[in-house]
Amino acid sequence: MAHFLDQAQIAAILSTYGYWAIFLVVALESSGLPLPGETMLVGAAIYARLSGALSIDWIVAAAAAGAIMGDNIGYWIGREFGYRFLERHGWRVGLGPEKLRLGQYLFYKWGGAIVFFGRFIALLRILAALLAGANRLPAGKFFLFNAAGGIVWALVFGFGAYWLTAGFEKIEGRLATLGIVCGLIGLFVLWRYYKVNEERLLRDADAVLSQRKQ
Repeated sequence: MAHFLDQAQIAAILSTYGYWAIFLVVALESSGLPLPGETMLVGAAIYARLSGALSIDWIVAAAAAGAIMGDNIGYWIGREFGYRFLERHGWRVGLGPEKLRLGQYLFYKWGGAIVFFGRFIALLRILAALLAGANRLPAGKFFLFNAAGGIVWALVFGFGAYWLTAGFEKIEGRLATLGIVCGLIGLFVLWRYYKVNEERLLRDADAVLSQRKQ
């Protein structure tokens, strides 16, 4: 994802709003808005290292808290409104009742991994919580993997940028590109797996979801 903030802009925002700026930007991105949360975290860590004006510990804590809070908001929005929206309009993009049941089943089986690793991939970082809610991933499971992903992500990118300073910006760009490529490959593999095993997956989905309703 393109960076909307450069280091000078991040420094100006942090000098005015401090840790709250990190928390808010990361939380809004995690809840589904296309904001540069990761750029804010990395920029804040570099700013703290070069200026000494902020504590890296509190930067990481603010980013982790924002990630967890924002994802929980996104999950609630997806759970309350996303599934109804897909039920009503999903057929317009080929998501009929069978596909919706399959989506719930896939999130039931692998939703935790999607939520955790999605934190490290730009597009999934924005959409994972909404999709988890819309596909009815159990709340307890979502909270566990969401918290783990948010904390690990904040630690890796926060302390990584702090100790490597400006050099981390180059690494971050490569990591983001690698994450996008891996995500696209993963989506293609899942699509092929689905096409080959469509009937079996739908049968498994109906069996598991019917048991959950009992």
